[in-house]
Amino acid sequence: MNTPSHRNRFLRVILDAPRLNYGSDLFDYRWPDDRAAEIGQRVLLPFGRQTLIGLIVEITDTSEVEPSKLRDAIAVLDDVPTLPLDWFTLMRFAADYYQRSLGEVALPALPLLLRKAKAYRPESVQPQEPARYSSRSIRQLRKKSMGAAKPDTSTASTQMPILTAEQAVAVTEIRSALRGSEFQPLLLHGVTGSGKTEVYLQALADVLARGQQALVLVPEINLTPQLLEIFRGRFPQARLASLHSGMPDGERALQWLRVHEGEADILLGTRMAVMVPLPRLGLVVVDEEHDPSFKQQEGLRYSARDLALVLAQQRRIPIILGSATPSLETWAQAERGRYKKLTLSSRAADDAAGLPQIRMVSLERTPLEHGFSETLRNAIQQRLERGEQSLIFHNRRGYAPVLACGACGWISDCRRCSVHAVFHKLDGRLHCHHCGWEARVPKACPDCGNVDLAPLGRGTQRIEETLASWFPEARILRIDRDSTRRKGSMQTALSAVHAGEVDILVGTQMVAKGHDFRHLTLVGVVDADSALFSHDFRAAERLFANLMQVAGRAGRAHKPGEVLIQTRYPQHPLFAALTAHDFDRFAKSQLDERRTAGLPPYAYHAVLRAEAKTLEAALAFLHAAREIAQNLLVACDQSSTIDLYDPVPMNLVRVANVERAQLLVEARSRPALQNLLPIWLAALRAIKTRVQWHVEVDPLEI
Repeated sequence: MNTPSHRNRFLRVILDAPRLNYGSDLFDYRWPDDRAAEIGQRVLLPFGRQTLIGLIVEITDTSEVEPSKLRDAIAVLDDVPTLPLDWFTLMRFAADYYQRSLGEVALPALPLLLRKAKAYRPESVQPQEPARYSSRSIRQLRKKSMGAAKPDTSTASTQMPILTAEQAVAVTEIRSALRGSEFQPLLLHGVTGSGKTEVYLQALADVLARGQQALVLVPEINLTPQLLEIFRGRFPQARLASLHSGMPDGERALQWLRVHEGEADILLGTRMAVMVPLPRLGLVVVDEEHDPSFKQQEGLRYSARDLALVLAQQRRIPIILGSATPSLETWAQAERGRYKKLTLSSRAADDAAGLPQIRMVSLERTPLEHGFSETLRNAIQQRLERGEQSLIFHNRRGYAPVLACGACGWISDCRRCSVHAVFHKLDGRLHCHHCGWEARVPKACPDCGNVDLAPLGRGTQRIEETLASWFPEARILRIDRDSTRRKGSMQTALSAVHAGEVDILVGTQMVAKGHDFRHLTLVGVVDADSALFSHDFRAAERLFANLMQVAGRAGRAHKPGEVLIQTRYPQHPLFAALTAHDFDRFAKSQLDERRTAGLPPYAYHAVLRAEAKTLEAALAFLHAAREIAQNLLVACDQSSTIDLYDPVPMNLVRVANVERAQLLVEARSRPALQNLLPIWLAALRAIKTRVQWHVEVDPLEI
């Protein structure tokens, strides 16, 4: 890895730039023979009229480009340790699998401060010596790191909890995998409140005792603070680091450097943390592995869970995938015996009242008042009288999904997207939750002049208002993206719930997972039917996971929990499995349907998406792309292994005045799909078009 370059003349580097038409993602630069450089170092480079930072991937004394046509590299940056070979191996896999250039994957994986070329200035040096470039920001980070608080080196006196029989079995299996020093995926399938976190802690203790590092991935930013506190309490001598998108650039760079330099023992983070180089990695944990948040939806559209599996395989270490509702892809792997399944079937806490009772409130003949059945309203009243907490779950923020005119049928639409604008009563404005467009609520209907505009449907703001009118003495708190915009507001809100300062909590999926509300005994789900008959084949899986997760917030202490789900389809098989807490039944039913229909995990998808000023242009490009792919399949005699569907407009066809369409590619085998994509995309890159396009491998939404 540390290859000296004083005998070589050329640096081969990667930049954050798309792959060229001829498939190369490497750039050559001249480098003086007598100056040192190493593979894995960052390098300051001229690129067009810009100065960029690249990464050295090869040092050579030959170049396929005429040397006189090459430019000189400006400086090799040595203020950060060399990036290791195993990190590049993971980056190369991600680039190949998700069909991007290596530079598009590796450079954005670095903190912003480490790839800001403008931050580097030449230092004063001796005459005749080449200038050494440094960044003031990096120097300040170094000082901050040296002055950071050290972990408690006193002897830990933490009382180790007594494990349940199932927890003990799981811990024994994980310890055996750790001793084996081999890749071993373990599915920790535990019901909500079963003590999965304690199993993680026992595994982490073994890893730390070996002097190794651990990577713990969580799906949401708001789950990191509480887990950090748990880790600090259990491992006071361990050096902890965290990474998530809500951090300032400087703090993110500092945490990244600590991990990269081996100065952190546990890295806790969201999906971006899987891209950090960990020199002593011994274990990977993916908590709530089923969560869609692990899939990046912009830029490099990668799955952090899937890359974590690849990382563990490359490093030959165990990986724990934990969930009460595993993804069906993971469940299928466990059923095939490729992942070892560890089961926690009951709640673990001494004061736990067992799993909550889940009941369907049939709306077939039940009148609703402001979206609430009498059954749910009475249940909330009973909790208030007993001094217990209730959670009302509704996964739609705002006051109402739409504002409408009863006279002419006008509906508040976003001016830039093919969706309705959501009415937010608190600021009296209409908001688009897709492009950010907003406007004042009109005083009268823009079409007919009617002043009596009415909100249709309900969001969390309207539910909060309704509950406040019914229960004026109750302390009501709403937690959604709107109420937690300010830094620290989410933790303040959660602290109030934990302290018993809240009687009724109204929330979206932000409060549905990972939170241990000890005083909460009732969960009410206002609208559970919207996803039952979706065109998306994953809708049922997501609905079951959401409902099971939010149901798990009830009855965590000694008082029994109850979950009331309002539905017009109480006999639906999904609700039958949910009521019985029977994930196995639900998963078997769903996998049987997918096997029959030839859907993932029994098929493999990629989606080519096109964006243009007109829908016609986007569809025309996709039709041309389909024809190219069809010809390639015929030439390779692969037509029987891959299906190319007709291009269609996307479900949300217009966003921010851009029209969107897609083309689905479905393969019977993953290698067949991966063999087609590179040559197909190379042909598409040769097309001169104003249409913007990208491909997504393993899409979650089609």
